[in-house]
Amino acid sequence: MSVIALDVGGTHIKGAVVEDGRLVDSARWHTRAGRDADAVIETVLGCADELVARALRHGGRPAAAGVVVPGLVDEEAGTAVLAANLGWRDTPVRRWLAEHLDLPVAFGHDVRAGGIAESRLGAGRDCRNFAFVPVGTGIAAALVIDGRPFAGDHGFAGEFGHLVVRPGGDRCACGNRGCLETVASASAVARRYADASGETGVSAKDVLCRAQAGDGPAVQVRAEAVDALADGLAALTVLLDFERIVIGGGLAEAGEPFLNPLRTAVAERLTFRAAPRLVAAELGHRAGSLGAALLAQDLLDGGGR
Repeated sequence: MSVIALDVGGTHIKGAVVEDGRLVDSARWHTRAGRDADAVIETVLGCADELVARALRHGGRPAAAGVVVPGLVDEEAGTAVLAANLGWRDTPVRRWLAEHLDLPVAFGHDVRAGGIAESRLGAGRDCRNFAFVPVGTGIAAALVIDGRPFAGDHGFAGEFGHLVVRPGGDRCACGNRGCLETVASASAVARRYADASGETGVSAKDVLCRAQAGDGPAVQVRAEAVDALADGLAALTVLLDFERIVIGGGLAEAGEPFLNPLRTAVAERLTFRAAPRLVAAELGHRAGSLGAALLAQDLLDGGGR
């Protein structure tokens, strides 16, 4: 029995076909965000149709679908409350996808779904309590407690990127100033490097590579990002006492040249206690789509829509 899964991001939509817990096919499409909200939904529905076709080629019609989205979500209602990069506000994603596919659909938050996947299949699979922190276009956190991601009373827990670490700093998309995302996200690293060097079009990964090679502006931008992220992770540790923090997203894929100085900086801030283990995520860009597949499978196992 197979399920299909969609991880909808502001830049890409990542899809998967999972059969009996095994990934049998995957795909990635450009979201083409920046258009109107309905056009983005049409793109998502088209991607879902392609995944159904792929599932049929692998042996049968899928039994359920999972879809996860960024921003503020109401998981119970199946609604994207606010996904600014997609132009979605109070968008009934689960209903539209279920009606389009005529399938039961599980709906969730992309980072919490990634936390589920890392918990069961990745770097957190032997740990009941940990934080999954993907550092990509934005920054968020899945707070996995007793094996399950904690959503909070209103479903908004884990908006880690909007923790203010540099009061009065750069304006954030959320409307505040000095949020962690404005310094340490991949988009911020690329933007700040362009401001410092005058060179545009350099990705965050390339900035880290240049920093490793001794490029002055890149070294400065990397240091500022590491310091800001360490401030946030130290605060998270003091508040929630996680033994392990799993770092994911594009910047974590830079490996030890990024993680080692981050570990050192976090430890320096935790003067009265041991630092948590900081480890790289194991599932990479597949975490969200695999998490969406697990949500779909859980939906089938639990019965009902």
